[in-house]
Amino acid sequence: MDAVWDAEIAVNRSVQGWGGWLEPPMEVVTTLGSQTLMIGLLSLVFWSVDAGLGARAYLVLMGSAMVNGVLKVGTHGARPAWYDFTVRPMSQESTFGLPSGHSQNSMAVWGYLAARLRPRWRWAWPVAGVLIALIVFSRLYLGVHFTTDVVAGLAVGALLLWVVLRYEDAALRWWRARPLGAQIGLAFAVSVVPAIAAWAYTAFVRDGWTVPDSWTGSVPPDVAAESVAHVFAVGGGLFGGLAGLSVLAARGWYDAGGTVVARVSRFVIGIAGVVLLLVLTEVAPLPAAGVAGMAAEYAANLVLALWGVLAAPELFVRTGLALRAAPADASGARVGT
Repeated sequence: MDAVWDAEIAVNRSVQGWGGWLEPPMEVVTTLGSQTLMIGLLSLVFWSVDAGLGARAYLVLMGSAMVNGVLKVGTHGARPAWYDFTVRPMSQESTFGLPSGHSQNSMAVWGYLAARLRPRWRWAWPVAGVLIALIVFSRLYLGVHFTTDVVAGLAVGALLLWVVLRYEDAALRWWRARPLGAQIGLAFAVSVVPAIAAWAYTAFVRDGWTVPDSWTGSVPPDVAAESVAHVFAVGGGLFGGLAGLSVLAARGWYDAGGTVVARVSRFVIGIAGVVLLLVLTEVAPLPAAGVAGMAAEYAANLVLALWGVLAAPELFVRTGLALRAAPADASGARVGT
């Protein structure tokens, strides 16, 4: 890839040469493609707007993030600021670069939401297209991705989006036909097998990998381990989402409608629970390195996901802030996704 990166580094230098005035707006734009912000926005949708849409979009995000994390581990790709010291890193990244996660997840998630909102809002696709384009440009400007990274991310994201839009209803019918225990077992397998595969690839196939001499920039320490840990973290969120939504569906699902006060209250309580769990994970004596650290990342994100998709909705129902889904709605929303 060195020859390709040597040619593409000129693009990063060129856009950074437009001036530092672009840095603040590009930092804002790039957050719109971040996994953290997307989870926050989808939580708002799931808790306070449309539970079915929020749940499905969350699984699209976590599925895309899992694929992206595995591909990053498999490619061991540099980032521009790692490869060439003349490129200024305006965002700190700790995982490999190929393909771009922001580009891929933006294409998958914003594209999915645009497809679902298009019947009600004719500007859904144009707005999503502009948003994705700006996010892609921000990754080049901030010095964290090569052109091939963002093109690959867009291609993978578009493929995943097509698969979801084409097959999601059939897949969900198949999922609903499985017993709850089988659903949870399948959810665990889907979440943990790719993570273990990423770990095994790094431990055995790429054992002893070191930063190549041709990478003249500043590379974060132990980037290979950080990349694998990220896959485990995504796996925990994916398992929690699939398992929690399956249990919620078995219990009758729930309705994200209601008064404005109820909707706002649900979001505030939900976010408060997330903050509390994040504080607990920070103060808890969890292992931070090695396989134990990766397992801790998986467990922490599993708990967060279970709160968001199962414990919080059950709390809303029990406190009267939400109702179970009406029978007419439950057949479609019951999948929880």
